[in-house]
Amino acid sequence: MSPDRGHSGTPDEWGIAAVDVDACLRRLGITDPADKMAAPSAELLKLLHRAHVTTYCHENVEVVLGRAVTVDLADIRRRLVDHRRGGNCLELNLLFAALLERLGFTVTRLAGRVRMGSTVPRPLTHVALRVDVDGRPWLADVGFSGPGLLDPLPLEDGATAVQDSWGYGLRREGDGYWCLFSDRGGVPFDLYAFSLAPQHAVDYVVANHYITTHPRSPFTGQLIVQRSLPEERLLLRDTTWTRTFPDSSERVEQIPAHQAPELLREQFDLHLTNSDAQALSARLGSRV
Repeated sequence: MSPDRGHSGTPDEWGIAAVDVDACLRRLGITDPADKMAAPSAELLKLLHRAHVTTYCHENVEVVLGRAVTVDLADIRRRLVDHRRGGNCLELNLLFAALLERLGFTVTRLAGRVRMGSTVPRPLTHVALRVDVDGRPWLADVGFSGPGLLDPLPLEDGATAVQDSWGYGLRREGDGYWCLFSDRGGVPFDLYAFSLAPQHAVDYVVANHYITTHPRSPFTGQLIVQRSLPEERLLLRDTTWTRTFPDSSERVEQIPAHQAPELLREQFDLHLTNSDAQALSARLGSRV
């Protein structure tokens, strides 16, 4: 593959040449080198999707520490792969899309409006992916975290799935949008809506600027670190630690600010440098 061209042969708008495929796979705990992996298939997509979701945290530590966050793929690779950190939905899904394309998958990057049960229109700040495999489209999303998908879902109206006791469904809406919802005891809970219109890299630059700098963004005024596991979903919001289970039950506790870095390391597999850990503890302590 030419280093300046994407999988489709078009100019590499997304910068996927910056991705070290073998390093990405090692980060996911997959030891087979890329050149020995099977050709694109639904089974391989599911393997990669599950590994990506359960490996990376959705986190905004950089924002809390007052640093700029970009969606340049080389920057994303350094943070998430080289420094073993997490990222926001844009970082996580753009990295995953690049990995898939480098492995031969056909990927369309989409944009969505987060709902989380609300009917109030929100900006197009979420990223979802359409992945076409063997003539069948799939919805892939490794960046929603919280109640998000563990595995890809067939991109079909009425598709449903139970993924390790977490239920999901897709419906097509009349305005050209699709809605991904979770199944909460037989009651659908809308997670986000998205269209199938392909996005450009600059669209995500705008979305990233909003979610990492705008005062109304939920990711600028508080620490939010989330991890999705098959048996539970973990959330640290400032010093409130919440564990959510498939039956929607929760365990909530408050932790001292100085214990946050240790909790992130032990429960979220998020390892901060000593200086970042100290700075984060100080920021959290000033809010108590």
